[in-house]
Order: sequence, then structure tokens, then C-alpha cells
Amino acid sequence: MTLLNYVPILDATIATGAAVTALAPMQDVTDVCFMTTIAEYGCPDYFFTEYLRVHETSRPEKHILKAITENTTGRPIFAQMLGESIPDLVRTAHLLSHYPIAGIDLNMGCPAPKIYRKNVGGGLLRDPDKIDRILGELRSAIAGRFTVKMRIGFEDTTNFDRILASIDRHQIDLLSLHGRTVKEMYHGTVHYDLIAHAVSRLRCPVLANGNVTSAATALEILNFTKAGGVSIGRSAIRNPWIFKQIRQALAGETVEVVTLGQVRDYIDRLYRMPKLQATVSRVSRMKMYLNFIGQGVDPAGIFLKEMRKARTETELFAVCDRELLTHPDRVFAENPYPGLWARPGCEG
Repeated sequence: MTLLNYVPILDATIATGAAVTALAPMQDVTDVCFMTTIAEYGCPDYFFTEYLRVHETSRPEKHILKAITENTTGRPIFAQMLGESIPDLVRTAHLLSHYPIAGIDLNMGCPAPKIYRKNVGGGLLRDPDKIDRILGELRSAIAGRFTVKMRIGFEDTTNFDRILASIDRHQIDLLSLHGRTVKEMYHGTVHYDLIAHAVSRLRCPVLANGNVTSAATALEILNFTKAGGVSIGRSAIRNPWIFKQIRQALAGETVEVVTLGQVRDYIDRLYRMPKLQATVSRVSRMKMYLNFIGQGVDPAGIFLKEMRKARTETELFAVCDRELLTHPDRVFAENPYPGLWARPGCEG
């Protein structure tokens, strides 16, 4: 079955009211290596690429295109664009249409200051008129599926309903909605009531995004928002079994329990990824993943503390063996332990 043949299956699934899952795009994380690794534990229904930067002189980045051309997961993938120049977005959409993609996604949610200060990503949410023009031009240019990822606003939700109206008017095929503003980043309460509001306003399916940390929380969020599915980012780094667990929960089956021994095997698989093996600072790169994984190892945060102090591969894996294999049958936490924060950008 080809990638594109999977898309009608997704459409039919949403039409019947069954929830779908997606791996949310995460820059410098969701490359072909990570997607292939995640697939070993239970694929999401579909993937999104990292964002392709679009501007006057841009061409689609080769390492991101590899996620499309070397996708062996058996699941469809959407190519995500980030930019604000309408002619260049249209040009790039035409280029991407020649690749085996399920559709094209527009990033209107990235909260990184270096992004929104250029009025792209989440920065676009300050200009609903510009958004309306972009959506109109891209909708005309994209023959296939056109989706959007966004947040509920920039500093507040003043423009939220206007943007939802544009999404509906231009017949966007799917909206992935993170229930925080850009300025809220990843902190504080996720406004699931506004995701529910979007579901009630739009004709297209909505994927709920933000703090979907386990199968149980996914079901709670879906029941509350009535969304067509969930989009999961950071929690999939911590727990790659989450998509399989959500499917089990939705089917009323017993949800698989993950042990620390299984997590140790997952860490080895991450370390063997070709991209990581080709990285000079492999230990620092590995710590990025471990910052998330460590949130479910022990409630006191001992693993996180010791892992962050490690400076060599030997020291790092000694910590992993000690904290995960001393009691390999101990249950890995379903949700992150309270008070334990990932700090993926802190390692030198």
C-alpha cells in the first residue's frame, strides 16, 4: 500500500467518529530517524515533517525532504511549511506537490522567539488579515489536502474567532490546535475549552494538542473537546508507546504497561539512530531525549539529576543501567512525575 493510499483510510476514520493520532512536528527532533524509531513501538496514524523554512531564496531542505522520500513507516506524512511570503509559500507548495506527501501543512504556531519575531510561525497570529490572504492563496494553489497547525493566539485570544472563520471559509482540511497562546509557550493551563470551541465552529476535523501525556489524558481531552484526534509531541519522546496505548484505550482494551527495562531498550535504539551516530556531540544530543524520558523514571528525579551530570558515553550509560536495570520490571510512569521538568536546551 502506498503512502497516499492511506489518506482515504484516515478520512474514513474521522468520518466515522473514530479518533486519529499524529506525531506533532518538532524541529530538530521529528526527522526520518526518529519517525522510524517511533514506528517500532506503535505508529501514529500520520506524521508531519519539521518545518521547511520558506522565503525568497529558500529551497526545501534536503534533510527534511528525506523524511518524505525515505519514509518506511507505512504511514502518510504531511510536509510542513513556515513562512509569510505568499509567492514563496505558493512556489514551495508547488515544489512539494511532486513528492509522495499526504498534504501540506502551514505552521502558525511555533512559539520560539527567533521565529515569531520574523512574523512567521506563531507570529502570524498577530495579523489575521495576512493569515486570510495566505490561506486563500494556498488553498487555490494546493490541489490536495491543506492543513494548518496553530495556537489559540499570540498574547491573548482576541483574533481567535477571526482566524477560525478564515480557516472555515478557505476550506482547510484539518486543524491541529495547541491550546495555549504563543507567549504561554509550554507553561500553564492548556485551554481545552477553546479547542472545544474550535471543534464546534469548524467543518474540518480538529486535532487537540497540548499536554496529551498518556492514553488516559488523551481520552479525557477527546471526551471534553470532541476533537477528531490528538497530536502529540514531547510526550512521544518520553513514551513512544503512547500511540499504541491510545488505540488500546479507545478500543476498550487493556492498556500496555511499560517497564523500566523496556525504556532502557528504547534508549539504546535512540542511541543507534544514524543521525545521532553521525553527531559529534552524541552525549549532549542523547541528553535531549533523556530529559523527557527521565520525567517518568523516578519521582525524586534522581535519574534526571545524575544523567545531566554525565560527561562521557560511559558515564551516561552507567546512569541508565543503574537507574533502569536495577529494577527492570518496575513500571515506567504513565504520566510525567509532578515537579520534574525537561530542560532539553540546557546541555552543553
